[in-house]
Amino acid sequence: MQQPPHRPADPPATQDPGTAHRPGRRSRRVTALLTVLAAALLATAAGTPRAGIPRNAAPASGQGAAYPLWERAFVASARHPDAPPPGADDWDCVPGARHPRPVVLVHGTYENAYNNWRALAPRLRADGYCVFAVNVGAPAGDVIKGRAAVPESAGQLARFVDRVLDRTGARRVDLVGHSQGGGILPRYYLKFAGGADARDPARNKVHRLIGVAPANHGSTVSGLATLAKRLHILAPAARFGGQALADQTIGSAVNIRLDAGGDTLPGIRYTTVVTRQDRIVTPYARQYLHPAHPGDQVTNITVQDLCPLDRTGHMGSPYDQVVLRLVRNALDPATARRPDCASAP
Repeated sequence: MQQPPHRPADPPATQDPGTAHRPGRRSRRVTALLTVLAAALLATAAGTPRAGIPRNAAPASGQGAAYPLWERAFVASARHPDAPPPGADDWDCVPGARHPRPVVLVHGTYENAYNNWRALAPRLRADGYCVFAVNVGAPAGDVIKGRAAVPESAGQLARFVDRVLDRTGARRVDLVGHSQGGGILPRYYLKFAGGADARDPARNKVHRLIGVAPANHGSTVSGLATLAKRLHILAPAARFGGQALADQTIGSAVNIRLDAGGDTLPGIRYTTVVTRQDRIVTPYARQYLHPAHPGDQVTNITVQDLCPLDRTGHMGSPYDQVVLRLVRNALDPATARRPDCASAP
């Protein structure tokens, strides 16, 4: 059960309450390591300067100021960590004939719905979709979400999708996710938390899964996760930084269970949008999915195959104009068009 937003966590039962404010040497080392790792990851993920994109550009929908950079949206989300991005969570929205399925946006690790989807949500709403954005994997009030164990977050996603279906009257949704939210988390929901029925695909609650830089099959995090395992500090790091970190490493128990039997389920249409500049979910080729059954529909898209000069990295991908176009193409193939490579960073 989630704690109230500002309630401090109880000290471990084995800890002397009188010394709770003085972390041990090992705790300080792990905390310092996590701080360094987080700084390194964010610095790496920020990627190259996004030349050619105005820093205060407005979205195509004209719904006010945008945050072209993930970092700026993250800072903005600190004022309202549980708020949806503009264009999302209109619970009175009724899907139309053109777009009969609501779109549920799923954020990644250490992100939240607002900072992950500040660029995409208003565009999809302007396209005529009913758009919803879930927050999972952390207590209400926390800015940094997506930390909890993947099975726990999958249960939260399941309840959110059920609510969307109930309120909109739709039979199925389309999922669009980033990183954890585009790979291991929604796939776990589909396979083990009620999102799909392999024996009767007509009962699936999801029609499409579109993963942007999706965390599929585990990651080395540019070698940092591998190093943490060799130093035997991955488990303590997960206790401080969240179990989602360990769940997304190569060979984790969650990945082994999830990948057993193949990547896909019948009746779901899968799309991955992958950048070779990814330094978080590495090697980047682990992001691709492969059909597990005859007739399973999988489309793996590599951004640089279309726009060779696009240098978008992991965290910047939900704000890249090329990636946004590819997501919209996957949602509505009838109106698909080639992305404008000139807009790429």
